[in-house]
Amino acid sequence: MNKKRFARRDVLKSSAALSLAGAAPMVFVRRSHAFTNDPGSGSSVVLGFNVPQTGAYADEGADELRAYQLAVKHLNGEGDGGMLNTMKPLALKGNGVLGKKVEYVTGDTQTKSDAARASAKRMIEKDGAIMVTGGSSSGVAIAVQSLCQEAGIVFMAGLTHSNDTTGKDRRRYGFRHFFNTEMSGAALGPVLESEFGNQRVAYHLTADYTWGWSQEGSIKKYTEDLGWKTEAAVRTPLGAGDFSQYITPVLNSGADVLVLNHYGKDMVNSLTQSVQFGLRDRQANGKDFQIVVPLFSRLMAQGAGENIKGIFGSTNWNWSLQDEGSRAFVKSFGGEYGFPPSQAAQTCYVQAILYANAVETAGSFDPCAVIGALEGFKFDGMGNGPTEYRATDHQCFKKVLVVRGNQNPSSQFDLLEVVQEVPRSQVEYDATMLGGDLGSCAA
Repeated sequence: MNKKRFARRDVLKSSAALSLAGAAPMVFVRRSHAFTNDPGSGSSVVLGFNVPQTGAYADEGADELRAYQLAVKHLNGEGDGGMLNTMKPLALKGNGVLGKKVEYVTGDTQTKSDAARASAKRMIEKDGAIMVTGGSSSGVAIAVQSLCQEAGIVFMAGLTHSNDTTGKDRRRYGFRHFFNTEMSGAALGPVLESEFGNQRVAYHLTADYTWGWSQEGSIKKYTEDLGWKTEAAVRTPLGAGDFSQYITPVLNSGADVLVLNHYGKDMVNSLTQSVQFGLRDRQANGKDFQIVVPLFSRLMAQGAGENIKGIFGSTNWNWSLQDEGSRAFVKSFGGEYGFPPSQAAQTCYVQAILYANAVETAGSFDPCAVIGALEGFKFDGMGNGPTEYRATDHQCFKKVLVVRGNQNPSSQFDLLEVVQEVPRSQVEYDATMLGGDLGSCAA
């Protein structure tokens, strides 16, 4: 198996070819005496970075790839070390992983499950990837996570927010650092009640795939518990671009809150068009009309410009945090690329480091040993305070940020104001609540 880093043109060519052959069955046969892509006595190890380089979430994908490349530098002892200087406990030594140089290959998920599975399959079978990570869509994460379970390869999920990723579709080989929609609802609910009261009528526009359904359900759950009513919940296709046909009915619906369960360029477009339709200047039911974006990112805020001001949402991490780990990462990423990182970048950087640290801790690349090192792992110094990878569902628990579009930004990047750092105790739930079964680990 060739363990050398592939040239980018070869990676994209290979990914495209496999995308065309996506209908073929994906079957992995693992030998009973060895695990998939054991690097053996080789001098290097390959990681697979599977990110959306095209499609509605391409901006997030670009920042994810930047973060992964920075993580590889730091793992190999290059650069300033970033969060390797702040992470506790830390087993890594800055000389690769178990003394092997870290190399990588990339793929384009296209924000499509079939394309993501095809590129992940290529990374595993042709490129010798020992771990796959990335993605900015829950549909992609669930598809690739399932594939990695079949292949016996650890999957460190990128940006995925649906409850299902570590709920009904959880897998032993999959791990998620990002928070989920249940946590967003639990964090946002009290803030929305405080800001807008408990007598509101909501209208949801929802991305029509697993994340959108999950986000809609969680926000409805927590707002209806407050006393809000849901007037309508309308599904919209991913990458719709023009949302005018979905926004027009809101005007005479009787709703006084529009909840945009959209992400990436879809959120930029739906929010911008909602403002153009005059929703933010309206009154309904004797109240000022409000717009809520449950899942925010700085990249989305940049795309939406002035339209983001004053709008509430939640986020996994923000570059303005002043803990030691966040400051170290912002300094390192900014020095490398000239601008602060997004939550997508922080999530993916952390996932790469956590995998490598688990290998070093376990003293082995054997996925079952690595999984054992990650399950129940408690760490700090990587943003959001003390964090735990819960063993029962492989979901990280930490602080969740409620944010608001900054009314008076000090720069083009100072777009989200952290309103509240919601403690883990407010957003944690019983692992059985979302269903699912991790399955077994068998190398």
